[in-house]
Parts: sequence; C-alpha cells; structure tokens
Amino acid sequence: MLKNKALLTLIPVFICVVAAIYLLFSGDNESPKDYIQIQKAGTLRIVTDYNSAGYYVSGDTIAGFNHDLIQLLGSQMPFKIEILLESNLDKCIEGLETGKYNVMARNIPVTSELRNVLRFTEPVAQNRQVLIQRKKEYNNDIEPVRSHLALAKKTLYVPLNSPAILRIRNLSHEIGDTIYIKEDETYGAEQLALMVAAKEIDYAVCDEMVAMKVAKSVPEIDYSTLIGFTHLEAWAVSDKSPVLLDSLNAWINRVKKTKEYNIIYKKYYK
Repeated sequence: MLKNKALLTLIPVFICVVAAIYLLFSGDNESPKDYIQIQKAGTLRIVTDYNSAGYYVSGDTIAGFNHDLIQLLGSQMPFKIEILLESNLDKCIEGLETGKYNVMARNIPVTSELRNVLRFTEPVAQNRQVLIQRKKEYNNDIEPVRSHLALAKKTLYVPLNSPAILRIRNLSHEIGDTIYIKEDETYGAEQLALMVAAKEIDYAVCDEMVAMKVAKSVPEIDYSTLIGFTHLEAWAVSDKSPVLLDSLNAWINRVKKTKEYNIIYKKYYK
C-alpha cells in the first residue's frame, strides 16, 4: 500500500521531468540560436516582407533586392536558407526574440529607436523616406505638396509600427505644427501608395525604393517630396546571436565589393 502511494507521488514528478527535458531539447523556437546551433540544425531561417522592391513574384519567378541578396548569401553559407514572409514589423522582431527567425532581411532604416531592440548588421543599402501623393493632373488640378510647412494639419498614412513614424514626429517638431499620423493595421507601404492613387487617402509615406517601383505601373502618384534624409538600411538579428552577427557582417563587407552585389544593387536601386 505504501509502495503504491509512493509511486503515485512520483508519477507527477516524473512527468514534469520528462516534459522539461522534451521542451529543452526538442523545441526549435523557444530561444534565439547563434551560428553554431544554426549550423548544427542545418537551416538559417530568414524573415522578410512581401513588396515590389524587396521580395515579390514576377511571372513565374521570385525577385526583389532582399530575395536576390538572400540567394547570394545562400550560395556562400554552409547551410540551407529558408525564407519566411511576415509583413508586420513587430511580429518580425518578436520572431527574432523567440527564435522563430534567425535573421530579419527587410528594408529597415537604422535608427536609434530600433537599435534598442535589434542588433543591426553592416548596412546593405541606402534609402530615403518620401511623401506619396497624387500628381496635379490626377488631383483636381491641385499642386503636390513641396514644402514641409504645408504638411501642417495633414494626415499621413503609414503601415503599423512603421519606422517612418519617428521621422514624421521629428518633422512635426521642426515645422512647429501638428502632422497627424494614421497607422494602418492591414496594409503595407505599397498598398497605401495604391490607395493614394485610387483617391481613398491623400497622403502616405514609404521609402523611395518602393515608391519608385510602384510609380512605374501607377502614373497617378508623385514621390518627389522627401520626408527625411538619406538613411542606411540593414538586416537584423537577436542580441543573443553575436557570432551570427559577426559572420553576416564579414559576409556583407566582403560581398559589397563584388560584381554580383553591384548588379543586384543597380537592378533595384538605380
């Protein structure tokens, strides 16, 4: 009888121990991984977002600056590359923190605000934030905004948690007046630009690279008014992945000197 009671008492303890061991050794997404762990697993998980500049489908192929750069990375790394898509920046950052993703490769401006939550690689490109608005001939003969002062009391649409928000707030301080910011929880920068062209909204802010790509097929939009200065863009990893960061930095510094990188850069940024 006593033996049976003792066994009954030990069973829950045994189950807890087994569960703990299982979670420790079998889970892939509980914590960020560094280079050695990724190499052992054999797969580098890279998250990016779908847009007409960084990653998109063209006919029966996939293209985009980040896509092509990831493919170049994959040809020179000792493990398989897995690309995952996520448009929400906060979810990308959360994925790095939990280990769901190893690298975030998207058009992220390197800002002091984001440096508090991300570990950026060496820059992979340069870009600028621009105002998306309609051209005069598509806007009831109204001239496009050219002065930042004219943005006072205007509402600018941006994707949820867009890095452009900080710049718009600073611009509001610079002109000494309110610029209203509307964060859209559903659409990305490219879709907001299309909404401007369709007269669903009047203004949006996105990076120049995306605006340039959209404008090639949407003649209604004007993106000549700059919202910010030229900024650096980089990929990012978790702060728990210092060796991976060093490895990526060494690769970026090396590849930026090659013909292959110059071809990719000119293809999408020129």
